[in-house]
Amino acid sequence: MRDIETKSRKSELLIILTIVIASVPMILAFSLLVLSSFSEEMVTNLKSFRPTLENWINLFQGKMAITGSIRVNIFEITLNTLIVALGVAGLVTIVSTLAGYALSRMDFRGRKHVMIALLVLHAFPGVALIVGVYLLYKLTLPQDPDLMRFYSFFYVILARGALEIPMSVWLMKGFFDAIPWEFEWSGIIDGASRITVWRKIMLPLVKPGILAVALFAFIAGWQDIIYVRTFLIDQTLATFIESNIESEFSHMPLIAAAGTLYLLPTIVFFLIAQRILLQGYSGGLKG
Repeated sequence: MRDIETKSRKSELLIILTIVIASVPMILAFSLLVLSSFSEEMVTNLKSFRPTLENWINLFQGKMAITGSIRVNIFEITLNTLIVALGVAGLVTIVSTLAGYALSRMDFRGRKHVMIALLVLHAFPGVALIVGVYLLYKLTLPQDPDLMRFYSFFYVILARGALEIPMSVWLMKGFFDAIPWEFEWSGIIDGASRITVWRKIMLPLVKPGILAVALFAFIAGWQDIIYVRTFLIDQTLATFIESNIESEFSHMPLIAAAGTLYLLPTIVFFLIAQRILLQGYSGGLKG
């Protein structure tokens, strides 16, 4: 028995050590990025670190060059990013909770084929679909300038959300599968409709799954660059950083500050909800 426990502990230590070693390059890169955002020049080692808050002050004032000749509204850009991320999260959460419940609880014709189709759709990379998605965008784009700007937000949320829906539906199906049928039948016997049962009985029981799906979708929308760059008229933080990183007028430590600002929501979400996210993966795999 002791030999088995010893081998188990050694295996756990080996796995932890492997994860730590694999994480070192990423942790080092993030650390250099954050340090550079608070330094007068890009940090390649601790000797080159010269502390300053000027980069963050210039970022929030919209000064993107040392001379201050290039100005942007970083708050508007951050708001654009937030609109896309929240839109994707809302769309994916609503569709996946409805579809996940239907696939888990309803035996309808073609159910198995729908589930297979969802897996196949998830296997397609977004880049491979972008030509067809772009053609549809050009065909449906309104000519009015005001409507065009609004439609670009709507379309990028719809297109980016569509990429997240297949896996999110499977995750939610796994959570619904884990709920005993007795909870649902008790509501149906009392005369409640399937929609009422879904809304008042099932949804409260799958709150961890809903939060996990919403967080995954939010992060996907926040981090997206390909679809945002292709369809969105306005800038987000991702396209803003990309367009400035190679500019000869940009101050790189200031871009590092923008990059750190861009990373903050992702890091905060994972630190706050890491247990729920892990439960989301395990819950989805049960289906």
